[in-house]
Amino acid sequence: IFNSLIPLGAMPPLIGFIVRPDSVERHTLQNILETHAFTVNHVKEEFYKQAHQTSARYAEHESEFEKVGLTEDYKADCVAPFVKESLVKFSIDFIERINLSINKTVMIIGKIKNIHLPADCVRQDGFADLEKAGSIAVSGLDSYYTTRPIARLSYAKQDQIPSEI
Repeated sequence: IFNSLIPLGAMPPLIGFIVRPDSVERHTLQNILETHAFTVNHVKEEFYKQAHQTSARYAEHESEFEKVGLTEDYKADCVAPFVKESLVKFSIDFIERINLSINKTVMIIGKIKNIHLPADCVRQDGFADLEKAGSIAVSGLDSYYTTRPIARLSYAKQDQIPSEI
């Protein structure tokens, strides 16, 4: 599980995330560098403990899916597995690895290729309703939260107060 996703742009749709220093084996990092593909799967309250457990150090030949009781799901657009239990999923193409000398971590940058989510979680204007999808949030390394929307606001302009949309 990674909780350090960073949006890096919309055109093209890029995300980044941080991997701990690769001074020990980092199987996820190794898999991404070998396949040039990975997935991002939103966690739901029904399986957050299993998702959290995937951060344990398993041997290279051990399946985290099997160890924690989650289900691998493959789609034609990606060689990396998705989490079947997740409703919001992204297939990502690896773009760049950046070694951060300040703390020896690694930033992985990827381009979103496809987004998979139920049709009833997409509003008419294209907005993805993550609460309806059951996605939860994380703070720090170990604190999980449900979400509750407050409002969507109009595009910010210097001479206008944002309105709810």
